[in-house]
Amino acid sequence: MRIFYEEWNKVLSHQPAADDLVLNEKLLLMTIHQPVADEFNWADFLSIGFSHHTEIIAKVKSLDARLFYIHECAIRYWNKYTLRDYLKADLYHHRGALPNNFAQTLPDKKQAIKAICSFKDDYLLDFINIEELDEQEEDINERVIEKAIVANVKKFIMTFGQDFSFIGNQYRIETAGEEMFIDLLFFNRELNSLVAVELKSGKFRTSYLGQLNTYLSVLDSYVRKPHENPSIGIILCREMNQTFVEFAVRDYNKPMGVATYRASEDMPERLRKALPDIEELKKLL
Repeated sequence: MRIFYEEWNKVLSHQPAADDLVLNEKLLLMTIHQPVADEFNWADFLSIGFSHHTEIIAKVKSLDARLFYIHECAIRYWNKYTLRDYLKADLYHHRGALPNNFAQTLPDKKQAIKAICSFKDDYLLDFINIEELDEQEEDINERVIEKAIVANVKKFIMTFGQDFSFIGNQYRIETAGEEMFIDLLFFNRELNSLVAVELKSGKFRTSYLGQLNTYLSVLDSYVRKPHENPSIGIILCREMNQTFVEFAVRDYNKPMGVATYRASEDMPERLRKALPDIEELKKLL
């Protein structure tokens, strides 16, 4: 309680009248802009529980980020454990940061901004065994990742974002007698779009964009419903040079973005030094 008072007193004591503190939620959702100190919203602040406040105060230091998490908790009804997951994934800094061409390829600019806000540039998939990946061939690695995601699809959707529904994995599409299989296919209710996700176990390659562009063309031609917006593609890989990806993706005519994933947080150096070499552990086992 003392910490809560000390952290918020210096902010609240300098706020204008409560009538002037209404945050325009529609404006927030329609822009990439994050809520800042002069947009303090009493309704959001008072609508979340004290447990939420203590989690945010303990793990978030900047005022802008705290207001962002308070607002998200208020409008999306996150429980304490969901909030912890998003704090761990550092949603504030990653949301809307992925390299993409949405602004150029989606005809409706509001839709483009929604799409940018719906994806992050990095995802924490801590249910994947990173050691198992490192010892397999690339194509086997991708199947391992896919299998782990499908087995933990609820966790993946919680990590991936809001309003996603899982359609299927290895989703079969066909055109001109050629079969293709999309690793993961989702539908996003907010975007009213199919979202194709291609999993890659290594570093980003430009060839991935051509493959995904073809998948999106087939989805739009044969799978998308008349009332739905254009399909969106996301490449999920382990590494990327963000500046290079932004350059590579900009001239494609289908809406695509590239994000990375981490199987777990990096182990602290002191713990790595304390553990025996992995080969020694295998011999012991």
